[in-house]
Amino acid sequence: MHNQTDFTVIIKQNEGLIYKVVKVYTNSKEDEQDLYQEIVYQLWKCFSTFRGESKVGTWMYRVALNTAIAFLNKQKRKGSQVPIDELLLNRTEPADTLMAERSEALFAQIKRLSEIEKGIILLYLEGKTYDEIAAITGFTATNVGTRLGRIKQKIKEQIN
Repeated sequence: MHNQTDFTVIIKQNEGLIYKVVKVYTNSKEDEQDLYQEIVYQLWKCFSTFRGESKVGTWMYRVALNTAIAFLNKQKRKGSQVPIDELLLNRTEPADTLMAERSEALFAQIKRLSEIEKGIILLYLEGKTYDEIAAITGFTATNVGTRLGRIKQKIKEQIN
């Protein structure tokens, strides 16, 4: 099962998962592209060792979240960077819809969370159960529930 064609199919089927992780853990288009590439690379490196003991999505989330956290730590060691303001690039944005605005507002609040909190809330928003989140993160299901309650409260406080 572990060949290039299978890997490509799995990546295509789960591309949204990777994009969501990338969106939450980056602040610029360049970083998004770099992190996406790094996640796919790490998935490819680990693909031959994937034994199918968990769902493919669970395995991919685990690799993607660990890669994103490592990417952030690497970025912190590099020093701070100032992102170029979108207005300076003279880019025209597509017509905003209410849903897009709400999604952006939610992602802005999620970006303010810690690395672990970002991963947990992202998995929750994906509709993962506490047990699935626990399998991906390594926490217990009870701990996931407690952390989610605190994360939701933190987001509510940030919005208000």
